[in-house]
Amino acid sequence: MPLIVGVVALLTPRLLIVLVWLLTRWFDGLFRTALVPVLGFIFLPTTFLWYTVVLHWWHGQWTLWPVVGMVVALCIDLSPGSTRRRYIDD
Repeated sequence: MPLIVGVVALLTPRLLIVLVWLLTRWFDGLFRTALVPVLGFIFLPTTFLWYTVVLHWWHGQWTLWPVVGMVVALCIDLSPGSTRRRYIDD
């Protein structure tokens, strides 16, 4: 099951954010305002998911593996394949 959730997170992070928000209490109490979750959902969904994982599993401690995961999540979000700009030029 965690493998399936991981694959879905990489393929469709926004869908996973919506499903997790609707079906669990994962995001409860993590953020003081709704601004960070909304901006994370719009601009960097994979990074936002990883940030919430670090808050839950590592209790917000940024050691080696959380930082490596954040770099990977940023690379996924900022990769040219994940933007729609390349389709505009066609």
